[in-house]
Amino acid sequence: METQKRDYYEVLGVGRNATAEEVKRAYRKLAVKFHPDKNPDDPHAEEKFKELGEAYDVLMDPEKRAAYDRFGHAAFASGGAGFGRGAFHDPFEIFREVFGGGGFGGGIFETFFGGGGAGSEDRRRGSDLRYDMEIKLEEAAFGAEKQIEIEKLDACDKCGGSGAEPGSRRTRCPTCAGRGQVVSSRGFFHISQTCPRCHGAGEIIEKPCQKCR
Repeated sequence: METQKRDYYEVLGVGRNATAEEVKRAYRKLAVKFHPDKNPDDPHAEEKFKELGEAYDVLMDPEKRAAYDRFGHAAFASGGAGFGRGAFHDPFEIFREVFGGGGFGGGIFETFFGGGGAGSEDRRRGSDLRYDMEIKLEEAAFGAEKQIEIEKLDACDKCGGSGAEPGSRRTRCPTCAGRGQVVSSRGFFHISQTCPRCHGAGEIIEKPCQKCR
């Protein structure tokens, strides 16, 4: 016997007159809470996560929402109200679109879940500074302030900070095709990482500066 579906508004904890912004805010909070990666020991977490994605998918789409308000879940039964069973998007793809996939401006969630970087041909200069730090999923989603200590670097007086010997030429990095990022797949996720060869610069130097190397 098929389990009765919960009301989508109830799933997200919003009223029936909730705005798109209120729906999105509720989804962000609950999706982080019930993400399967955050709840590896909870066998029901993925089911809750998928339910949240389905509710968000419907309530953020004006056409689907209108059909749901009129017909309920019957609108998405086979042939109901013009929608079939394939009317819903993948819940993990929805999560990436809300938190990453360009929507976060290339921030932390883009590193976690990919999106944006793989198709971009924009050349990126390598980071002048890198600091590795472990943070919680909630901090990545909603932001956090951390204090760190760093060493100040000055530009080399021979190469002017370019890293290349005078007269040397820069060429496009063959490993990342000039993007500065390489993409690897892990299960549902596509993870963008800094290119190990050019370190994010998108270019390699034919003859490195002998003073600063």
